[in-house]
Amino acid sequence: MSIRTSLIGRVVAASTRHPVIVLLLGVVLTGAALVYTAQHFALTADTSELISTKLKWRQNELAFDRAFPQFSNLTMIVVDGATPELADAAATRLTATLQAKPELFKAVRRPDGGAFFDRNGLLLLSLDEVAAATQGLTRARPMLAALAADPSLRGVLATISNALEGIKYGQATLHDVEPAMTALADTFEKAAAGQPAFFSWRTLIAGQPARPSETRHIVLVQPVMDYAALEPGAAASEAIRATARSLGLDAEHGVTVRLTGQVPLSDEEFATLAQDAHLLLGAMFVALLGILWLAVRSARVVIAILVTTIVGLIMTAAIGLLAIGRFNLISVAFIPLFVGLGVDFSIQFSVRSLAERLIHANLRAALIATGATIGRALALSAAAIGAGFFAFLPTSYVGVAELGTIAGLGMIVAFALCIVLLPALLMLLRPPAGRLAEVGFTMLAPVDTLVRRYRRTVLAGALVVAVVSCALLPLVRFDFDPLNLKSSKVESMAALQALSSDPDWTPDAINILSPSLAASEPLVRRLDALPAVSRTVTLNSFVPAQQKEKLALIGNAATLLKPVLDVAPLAPPSDPELQQSLAVTAASLRRVAADATEAAAVTARRLADVLERLQAATPDVRVAAAFAVVTPLRVMLEQTRALLQAGPVTPKTLPPELVADWIAKDGRARIQVLPRDNGEDNASLRRFADAILAIAPDATGRPISISASGDTVVEAFLQAGLYSLLAIILLLAVVLRRARDVVLTMLPVLLSGLLTFATCAALHLPLNFTNIIALPLLFGVGVAFNIYFVLAWRAGEAGMLQSSLMRAVVFSALTTATAFGALWLSSHPGTASMGRLLMISLGWELLVTLLFRPALLAQPPAK
Repeated sequence: MSIRTSLIGRVVAASTRHPVIVLLLGVVLTGAALVYTAQHFALTADTSELISTKLKWRQNELAFDRAFPQFSNLTMIVVDGATPELADAAATRLTATLQAKPELFKAVRRPDGGAFFDRNGLLLLSLDEVAAATQGLTRARPMLAALAADPSLRGVLATISNALEGIKYGQATLHDVEPAMTALADTFEKAAAGQPAFFSWRTLIAGQPARPSETRHIVLVQPVMDYAALEPGAAASEAIRATARSLGLDAEHGVTVRLTGQVPLSDEEFATLAQDAHLLLGAMFVALLGILWLAVRSARVVIAILVTTIVGLIMTAAIGLLAIGRFNLISVAFIPLFVGLGVDFSIQFSVRSLAERLIHANLRAALIATGATIGRALALSAAAIGAGFFAFLPTSYVGVAELGTIAGLGMIVAFALCIVLLPALLMLLRPPAGRLAEVGFTMLAPVDTLVRRYRRTVLAGALVVAVVSCALLPLVRFDFDPLNLKSSKVESMAALQALSSDPDWTPDAINILSPSLAASEPLVRRLDALPAVSRTVTLNSFVPAQQKEKLALIGNAATLLKPVLDVAPLAPPSDPELQQSLAVTAASLRRVAADATEAAAVTARRLADVLERLQAATPDVRVAAAFAVVTPLRVMLEQTRALLQAGPVTPKTLPPELVADWIAKDGRARIQVLPRDNGEDNASLRRFADAILAIAPDATGRPISISASGDTVVEAFLQAGLYSLLAIILLLAVVLRRARDVVLTMLPVLLSGLLTFATCAALHLPLNFTNIIALPLLFGVGVAFNIYFVLAWRAGEAGMLQSSLMRAVVFSALTTATAFGALWLSSHPGTASMGRLLMISLGWELLVTLLFRPALLAQPPAK
């Protein structure tokens, strides 16, 4: 195609004839794009909008959300206490304080606490557990009587002294008191040393360590969301943390408060990404500048390329907002896609212009010749890549469909700027000629010769590699669990991992909607029979079994304990009175222990020692010691009074807030199914999901949604891949008009793709929701490179490895690889996996460029 007849050559000629006008027009359009973007910028961080709501599993999710809206957009506050009393008190205080802030929280509730569970929680245990608990309380009657009458450190010491008196008269042994003495000695020694000290009366009375369910409580919060922010729930989360700090709920006071759930997990993912964003952006920018300079060896050309890329990015952002109305969490990836491919167009044009400068003394003539010779290849590449991006439009993966729209439009922008703005900038900057003695790679001439000589061997080797790669394809794995892409170091993930092993709060529960509570019973029986199911929970689960027997046990205990618990307590002691009590109890301990050598006697003397240290210490030390035992004492006494008031429970007597969590307003009943296997691998989650769906097709929950969303994403990429392949082949067939040339263009793309997937299989590197987004960029780069080479080959260019085109392709690949390979440095696992996949794929792309493609094009084209 001659310069005179080339449309793109004429466009470049017009641009270079009036570079100032082009630049001014570019400034105006860029300014307008900036203004439009600033006025209309919108970004939704709502991940629920990324996949089409027309899919059945998504409709099931939405149906459950409509029935139980209180479970949408939740923040789970995980309250862990050093003792059961501390955990209970902390969860109660935090819940009450947060409920007073409706401007930040739509709802705050404790699903495992409140008046109902305080009174009737004991009834929900087995009959044997109720019997053991009531017997323990009955045995502790003397101690409870003394403590209820004087709930202070003085009362605690009096209780010990009374027990010692009983030992003197043979009513008990020192061994019987040893557990209490050991626990008090441990606590008081820490208090005397100025260390955090915690004591549990419930553990002491029960005679066994607290269960995890006793030291951990959950507060469910539905925060007010701001979807215009990158972290929509950040304000509410910070308010929760500030409230916890103000209440003294920290490790120093024996309490740990952590946030997890949908909202913190999403927000902290952005925080993790931003954590090392400056490092990644810096590395990407330095790499981009360095490779660009090596490619063109001219700072002025580098400036022209960067300005063209930035202008194109701004225009694409504005066009994207105009077309879609807002960005989503995936469509913002148009930025690396545009930069990677836009820079490629600019490098191709710039390197070719350097080669033309060696022929044309005049810069403008060189630029026009560049447009005429390479313009067609650039146009075809932009059209093919754009078609590939637009192929995502029919898929159910809305996030990527919107990305495809924006990136496809961006390819049009990138091509237009490459043949209009870039030549004008080069004319104005006037880079000096002769910076490169050679534009191509003459050092690769021996490789060119070898590839031509052993062409059949290279092609046969490529065929073998392709066959082996195909054999490895079944081993390519897609990790559909998005939690595996999050940093395990952030609070929300650490808390979620702790809950994963908790049978009561596992995030892998599945929910089913039944027409009514009565109708749910047959389904519950079928679910309970499944090997994959640990247990099911419905509203009926909160109506205790064997109530008559349990209430009789509790009633007997109440008859003995209520008279001693419902007394007016003494006033707290003064410091001198406390010192006297410490001295008296220490003396009693030494008297009883005497010179005995048994373990209980040693413990008694140890406790006496620490009591004497407390007596001699400053008043603030005694206050700390008193706080450690008196705070949980008062909590324990209140809880004991409450549980002795247990009464018959029926579905009609259940609290409304509890009923609302299990019965929807329209009468439908919620069934929660808990897994037997808490394994976090994809296979166990899918097995559990499939087992439930076989019985209840309308079920929903994390195991179902993540496996279904993974299938949706993979299907979307396969569908888009097929559409884009067909569109590109059709486009190439129309332009190239030779089936052989179309095959030569597509074969290297397929080979590099096979090598990439085979490497992922061999190295056990799964595809995931993050790195799969890199595939359109890799596909686009491969298609563009092949079009450049095939059109150059058709134009009669030989010695491909030594050509200016090879220089442009190599440095374009290096630019993309080094710039976006810097993502591998990210501390965010998902981002790092994207960088890793990019580096692997572009590495294979370069190898295909250096060996397979030259061998494929070693013979001249048919005339």
